[in-house]
Amino acid sequence: MGFDFDIFFEQLFSSSYLKGALLSIGVAVVSLVIATAIGFVVALGRVGKSQFGRVPAGAYVWFFRAIPALLVLLIMWNALPQILPSLRSDWYSPFVAASIGLGLVEAAFMAEIIRSALLSVDDGQPLAGRALGMKPATVMLKVTIPQAIRIALPPTTNEFIGLIKYSSLASVISLRELLTTAQVGVNITFRYAEYYSVAIIYYLVIVSVITVFQTMIERRFAWISVKPTKKRKAESVPAGGLA
Repeated sequence: MGFDFDIFFEQLFSSSYLKGALLSIGVAVVSLVIATAIGFVVALGRVGKSQFGRVPAGAYVWFFRAIPALLVLLIMWNALPQILPSLRSDWYSPFVAASIGLGLVEAAFMAEIIRSALLSVDDGQPLAGRALGMKPATVMLKVTIPQAIRIALPPTTNEFIGLIKYSSLASVISLRELLTTAQVGVNITFRYAEYYSVAIIYYLVIVSVITVFQTMIERRFAWISVKPTKKRKAESVPAGGLA
């Protein structure tokens, strides 16, 4: 049959693929926000000294790392509405269920990323902040977190890219994201190469844009060492020369 470029370009610029791509990105963004918020709290519990925080935090990470994301999505969409009548309303859409479900699963992985990033900060840094009279919350916000972000950013970006791909699992709860859009077209036309090729291009573009933003953010939080200029070197030498 050959590759039909007319079908390919028609789908490449179609609104259905664009909506599917935006839906995938939207699910990933909301899920990552939920995962980061929960993961930060869980990470603090994991690095804390109190058993009342470490045990529940460890149990959360253990549980959601063991449960498949697909199973969580099925529970969120099919099981929970049977238990909670409030979830049978129109506001509880596949987008909401997928975002919360993936966010809960991803929070377990984000907790480990954040925990590792927090532990990577030298103990002397918070102590120096406390010595300057900073409160513990201020030390966390102005000393520990800015340094931890540099460590957590690359793996967090990888998790975000993974969430965009994992959003395809939400097709089981009737969410028509990017890959589902391609699959619907294939089921109608049986043109596998053209429709799947368009999906590949959309995923490549999305990941490329995310990678550019990651590089920009990494530069923002990178340590900058300013090399002394010749003028500064000359000013640092006494007028009578070195003794």
